[in-house]
Amino acid sequence: MDTPLYTIAVVGLGTMGTGIAEVLALAGREVIGIDISEAAALGAVASLEASTARAVGRGRITEEQRAAALARFRTADTLQAAADAELVIEVVPESYEIKQQVFRELDAVVPPTTILATGTNALSVTRLAAESQRPERVLGLHFFNPAPAMKLVEVVSSVLTAPPAVEAVTALARELGKEPVAVGDRPGFVADGLLFGYLNQAAAMYEANYASREDIDAAMKLGCGLPMGPLALLDLIGIDTARTVLEAMYAESHDRLHAPAPILGQLSSAGLTGRKAGRGFYTYDAPGGQDVVPDALTPAAGAEAGAGRAVASVGVAGSGTMASGIAEVFAKAGYGVVLAARTQEKADLAKGRIAKSLERSVSKGRLSAEARDETLARITAAGSLDAFAEVDLAVEAVAEDLEIKQQLFAALDKVCRPGAVLATTTSSLPVVAIARATARPEDVIGMHFFNPAPAMKLVEVVRTVLTADEVHATVRAVCAKIRKHPVDCGDRAGFIVNALLFPYLNNAIKMVEQHYASLDDIDAAMKLGGGYPMGPFELLDVVGLDVSLAIEKVLHKEFRDPGLAPAPLLEHLVAAGCLGRKTGRGFREYARR
Repeated sequence: MDTPLYTIAVVGLGTMGTGIAEVLALAGREVIGIDISEAAALGAVASLEASTARAVGRGRITEEQRAAALARFRTADTLQAAADAELVIEVVPESYEIKQQVFRELDAVVPPTTILATGTNALSVTRLAAESQRPERVLGLHFFNPAPAMKLVEVVSSVLTAPPAVEAVTALARELGKEPVAVGDRPGFVADGLLFGYLNQAAAMYEANYASREDIDAAMKLGCGLPMGPLALLDLIGIDTARTVLEAMYAESHDRLHAPAPILGQLSSAGLTGRKAGRGFYTYDAPGGQDVVPDALTPAAGAEAGAGRAVASVGVAGSGTMASGIAEVFAKAGYGVVLAARTQEKADLAKGRIAKSLERSVSKGRLSAEARDETLARITAAGSLDAFAEVDLAVEAVAEDLEIKQQLFAALDKVCRPGAVLATTTSSLPVVAIARATARPEDVIGMHFFNPAPAMKLVEVVRTVLTADEVHATVRAVCAKIRKHPVDCGDRAGFIVNALLFPYLNNAIKMVEQHYASLDDIDAAMKLGGGYPMGPFELLDVVGLDVSLAIEKVLHKEFRDPGLAPAPLLEHLVAAGCLGRKTGRGFREYARR
């Protein structure tokens, strides 16, 4: 296609339209910003002037480049101004009626060679294209907010789109310094298609009073490395906007995971749409403000659930990476630690692993040699659980198998002194089923550490219906002493992090199964568009496909939701022994070391 895409019209000068116009003008394009609102047009000009002035102040562009960009941007209040545009990008409100009206009017204004792009993130590009007189020239060009900063652009083709049109806008996106990802036409495309299902589940989790808003957000930030928690992100996006996207996704997929959580409708109807309203899941200092201010739901500073039991010594059962990491954490915090395995040899190997970890910290300047020696001296390696006779807290970190854990807790019940707290690190099994293996279920609680335990700050504190208040208070106090962030949740499959993370990963696999997008494009979309530290397939291969499948099965069994059924591709890869990095092959192949 010879279309140079030099003159570009942007229809709709809200936040997104203004951001797109800025990107285009700075990249040397002639930009016509079109909006029926004079205030919106004036606001766009003021925004462009202010943002380019900041860019000059920060040394990102010169004053001459700023002046040239401002000269390339002009505004108009009618679509007639787009008559000479080679590309028109509409970013008007998410309504078929409004967008179709824009496309009908553009058909009568622009030349047959002009490409018409919709910025929708929720509506069908095919349906919009079908209303146009030139459906082969209609496609989706989905920028992410804020457009000047976000690198991802989803290029959306319908069954009617001509390949040359896709090639032209893809080339443009690259010239703008963006990362274009080719996707097909379905609600949410890739990034929002995966993101909004996750956000919806988080809203439903909060609505069910399963965990507080603060704990849900902290869990996903600390447990997954996300830049924002899901409820804070819903407030940023706009709760009404999120509900609109989810409704469009549900209309297409009929997947219950996409059926908007009722609380989204309730908040929207009440006008509590997030930051822009000054209140949503959180309360902000002003409409449009960014700073969260305390409200009636804000936890009181330093409030804890009563007094706990004294803990001076800790037993850690297990010899794997997680057990070693947890033992290291407790020993660094000054606790006497008994590290018990099935044999003395395994226990010694586990302590040796801790010694290597501490040595690495010394070599990197994070720990003194004296502190290393003191930490190691606090750890006693034992080949039997009998060594737990006097510990105040016993933490198991053995295989994720209910029968194995029940047998271990039955043994702890006999060995540990009365009043000792018994904690399981299970990530997906019912804690109460483990507790019932003892004669003291009130002393049993979940302490779900994340791997690697020395580095990860999060601990999910899981109460059963039988856990005593003072046991809960004890574990909260211990978490503070070992410098971990505790989040409270009830005893149901996946707790907070895995219950929100693994359906998202499963949906990513389904996208690949359906040949909707490639592994690389999905990973790029979630890293660039969602701020995820790893793409879903990178993460699956790191976690282990067998581990992922086991968690998916537990979630599906617990919630009985067809949308949570493990993707067949995941089951096939596990059956073939392709388990991820640990076997050299999962969704991708890895060099053997």
